[in-house]
Amino acid sequence: MTKRRRKKKLRLGRTLIILLILYVGFILLNQRKLMNELNSKKEKIQLEIETLKAEIDALNEEIENSHSLQFVEKVAREELGMVKPREIIYIDKNRIKKPFFGFRKK
Repeated sequence: MTKRRRKKKLRLGRTLIILLILYVGFILLNQRKLMNELNSKKEKIQLEIETLKAEIDALNEEIENSHSLQFVEKVAREELGMVKPREIIYIDKNRIKKPFFGFRKK
């Protein structure tokens, strides 16, 4: 009778150890998956930060150059549609009629 109890205890102990090992393995795999997701998210955010810093630098440079005549001319041409005297602007009508891949630019 004692041999049966010992065998049952050994089986129960082995089963518990196996379950514990499986549980720890499962937790470790989930943590690894979470770490990979967080690292990829971190890389995306760092890339976004770098692009925003580059944009900020470009805007700061534009602010520094805002008092020059070239900047005033650039704004007048691009945003206000102004042209120099005796300057002729050509518009390609074919480009408007046949837009790229069927999309019209607005």
